Amino acid sequence: MITSTSNPRVRRVVQLQKQAKARKEAGVFVAEGRKMCAEAPKERLEEVYLAESYVKEHGMAEWEGLGRHVFVEVVTDNVFKTMSDTMTPQGVLAVVKRGYSSMEQMLNRKKPTLLIVLENLQDPGNLGTILRTAEGAGVTGVIMSEDTVDIYNPKVIRSTMGSLYRVPFCTVPDVKAAIEQLQKKGVSCYAAALQKSSDYTAPNYQKPTAFLIGNEGNGLTAETVLAADACIRIPMEGQVDC
Repeated sequence: MITSTSNPRVRRVVQLQKQAKARKEAGVFVAEGRKMCAEAPKERLEEVYLAESYVKEHGMAEWEGLGRHVFVEVVTDNVFKTMSDTMTPQGVLAVVKRGYSSMEQMLNRKKPTLLIVLENLQDPGNLGTILRTAEGAGVTGVIMSEDTVDIYNPKVIRSTMGSLYRVPFCTVPDVKAAIEQLQKKGVSCYAAALQKSSDYTAPNYQKPTAFLIGNEGNGLTAETVLAADACIRIPMEGQVDC
């Protein structure tokens, strides 16, 4: 049992929780909560940490059969609180290897192509919710600009509620170039923008489609809007801030 917050493993988890650079360099992220840890692909699990109180209540049977490649350790509740990014920790967290997809893989899936392209999205909760909604809507991939919030941010991970493991995603250095690549593959790209836009019900989405979504405050850049095949909008009533 780990009893000190100065333990190297504990300090590493804390660093991974706080620093995107550390997560990227190590090629891992931290998942919290029983659901997020249990749904992680077993071959991508590296470490699992259980709070002492969790073990007393639930035992360790669920986590002991993961295999030799997974380091499983119990820590005191105080240590676990230090490692956790939440106000009310559930008592389980794991270090998980990052998953990798590419645009090519997204375009070569058997399912009809339905993509979301995100440009400079900044709110972690929004990104997580989009990924979760994407899974429910049958989206085959999410493409993000490099200035979009880190998808492995702890708040994003929690918001995905497991969709992070199942929805392919990738980051691209140039959104315009990515759109052009999609168009060459026969994918129609629709920008969520007000400029010269039509009602979202007008286009035919039965063919390969990508929806372009921009920053919460500023929307898509002018360059990205111009690169799209068309602009669409969702009419809203009342005085909702959209």
